[in-house]
Amino acid sequence: MPRPPLPIGTWGEISTRPLKTTKNSKPTKHQAHAKFRDHDGKVRAVTATGTTKTAARAALLLKLQNRAKTNHSAELTAAHKVNHLLDLWEKRFEGLVADGTRSPTSLATYRRALRNHVRPAIGELHIGEATTQRLDAALTGIKEHAGAPTARTCRAIISSAMKLAVRYGALTVNPAREVDAIEANPKHPPRALTTEEVVLLQTCLTADEHAVEADLPDLVTFMLATGVRIGEALAVLWNQIDLDNGTVEITHTIARLPGEGLIRKTTKSRTGERVLSLPTWAATSLRARHAVDIRPATPVFPDTIGGFRDPSNTRRSLRTALSTVGSTARHELGQMLHAFRRQKRLSRKQAAQTLGWPQTRLELIETGRLKPNHQLVSILAKTYGIGLDSTSDLFAQLKEAIQQTDSDKVAWIRCHALRKTTATALDQAGQTARQIADQLGQAKVSITQDTYLHRQPANPSAAQALEHAFDDPDLA
Repeated sequence: MPRPPLPIGTWGEISTRPLKTTKNSKPTKHQAHAKFRDHDGKVRAVTATGTTKTAARAALLLKLQNRAKTNHSAELTAAHKVNHLLDLWEKRFEGLVADGTRSPTSLATYRRALRNHVRPAIGELHIGEATTQRLDAALTGIKEHAGAPTARTCRAIISSAMKLAVRYGALTVNPAREVDAIEANPKHPPRALTTEEVVLLQTCLTADEHAVEADLPDLVTFMLATGVRIGEALAVLWNQIDLDNGTVEITHTIARLPGEGLIRKTTKSRTGERVLSLPTWAATSLRARHAVDIRPATPVFPDTIGGFRDPSNTRRSLRTALSTVGSTARHELGQMLHAFRRQKRLSRKQAAQTLGWPQTRLELIETGRLKPNHQLVSILAKTYGIGLDSTSDLFAQLKEAIQQTDSDKVAWIRCHALRKTTATALDQAGQTARQIADQLGQAKVSITQDTYLHRQPANPSAAQALEHAFDDPDLA
């Protein structure tokens, strides 16, 4: 009966023999030898040397183990740890990024989720131990500590990795497939700006010297006119704009990658590559920006030195511009709180750490850029050793500061709200969901409908349509 073949990735018995000897026939060098069955099924001889038999065997054993690991890179068993599976999954995703079929920003997001959440939660489990119940419990914990969006990202990673384990024979079914869906109410439901809010937004931005210096009025106009993402807007070059025909070509986006800095990369998908027509008011705005001697391959909305702008910094600039000093009363209240903090000999950083607040929140309060309330000022007063109700000047100033101002109406606006505003305007104009999705550069119409379209009031024509549908006196 023939001897059964070695399993792939394993080796046979290790033997040793002397290679060099002294004049006294004392061995000074040994060779260890074994047969190894490679991933292609062929059996090959593998050798290693050492000054002693033990050293030669140890060197060969390490060589064989490394060779087995390399040859098993596309094979898994239920005994492998999940971390090994995640390594393989991450390597494959890197290949997709190199091929241009996946975005490098997606890889950065997934690596962050792997490092901070997925590996700590399930990495040390064996693949066979990653049951639906364990995965469900792990994702529930991630949702509680990091929020639903992060948990959804982790669920996508785990499901894709377990799918790989099924494909390579480590599992027979994907245990992540039956994990409960991660649901949560959206933090910011779809909301579009009204016509009044659009006018007020532009008024606030054009009146702010710093916002004008940062090109925010023109940038907001361009985003409302096109519905593009902030990164896409910042990636547009002058040679992609045809002012004669009133069109703009969207092909790239700006992103910041860890260790690489700002990059101009292709859009999220092929659907994102599109040519958009510009309203006349947007073309007029761009024509006013266009200089005769401007270079075609430069950004339309550059930074201070003519390069590409960071989307995160631009978002921050917009937030700051819209968190304007709401009233003289808020400014004076902020100055009063600033003085009390200084009397306590606390720096802004020290006070923020004591309160457990971001330092920027305290800055917004002291500069009058955040609408205060009784509870917020009471906490600050207590921190500074002051009784709010017993300090008449502070209490009176608070009463004035909490009054509504025009700037409060636009303080909620973020870059994505502009995109939703464009989508909603197109919807109200009678555009189909497919047409709106194409304008926004989205492949799935469902995302456009669920995330970007502001819910309309009850349809008045519905009552007319039903008026005579059940026109039966017996129903009265």
